Amino acid sequence: MQYRRLGNSGLKVSELSLGSWLTYGGAIDAKQSESIIYKAYELGINLFDTANVYHKGEAERVVGRALSKYLRDSYVLASKVCVPMGDGPNDRGLSRKHIREQCDASLLRLGVDYIDLYQCHRYDTDTPLEETLRALDDLVAQGKVLYTGVSMWKSEQLLDAVHMAKALRLHPIISNQPQYHMFRRGIEKEIVSLSAREGIGQIVFSPLAQGILTGKYKPGMPFPSDSRAGDPEQNGAIFQLMKDEQLSKVEKLIPIAERNELTLAQLALAWILRLENVASCIIGASRPQQVEENVRASGVKLSETDLLDIERILQA
Repeated sequence: MQYRRLGNSGLKVSELSLGSWLTYGGAIDAKQSESIIYKAYELGINLFDTANVYHKGEAERVVGRALSKYLRDSYVLASKVCVPMGDGPNDRGLSRKHIREQCDASLLRLGVDYIDLYQCHRYDTDTPLEETLRALDDLVAQGKVLYTGVSMWKSEQLLDAVHMAKALRLHPIISNQPQYHMFRRGIEKEIVSLSAREGIGQIVFSPLAQGILTGKYKPGMPFPSDSRAGDPEQNGAIFQLMKDEQLSKVEKLIPIAERNELTLAQLALAWILRLENVASCIIGASRPQQVEENVRASGVKLSETDLLDIERILQA
């Protein structure tokens, strides 16, 4: 496993990290979840990403219990705040009240004294940005949080936060968590260059396009029964990607993967890691074997020929 600095901070994170959005506390049981987390840790993954809202807090509990067998300083815990946790008017957003209360609740569920990276899950238009940044800064000062980041913020929102934190002499935002994969490349327009300039690293989610880039789905063929698309409770936005045009492009990527002795998933992850501003790709897994496959993408350097061939396929 290779490691990269997260933004301009001194924090080193594994090129592949483990997420818990659709799995822990929900789609798979606690024992299976723990086996996946153990395998990830054993293979060198040190960044574990979760959120207060994932399965109403149960994902944090599962992650916390599994990691409790390891030394606290040997892994990096990332969680999030913003998405509604209840029906009350203050049970959501990035107000000082909600941030403080949810941080304490996450610490309790995770069973730890501090969260390494605390991220604003979305942007909150109802709360003044200064209030949010000062609340986060207070958590750092109190030792409850070591670093702060954001997720799914637009470039102008991110830039406003950077400038305000500098003006107010607050702890800087060191990470951004966007969705990024071969079929969703919006961050290449502004976010990546802005972040590189301001010392913010990317921790990208859905790097395999919800499984599309593994090659498990074929044009014109039924969905595998054990796949996310085949699960009526989990398919959701995946159908936006399930177009024959895109599935055909995935098929055309196979020769590039084969000549590099990679699986399609490993190729897709290595392609993302070509960007220096990307610190880590968040992978999901329902089996330990998936973690074993994906971590082999760490350290892979695709040639210029490979990158050009991939670009031709994606732009066709």
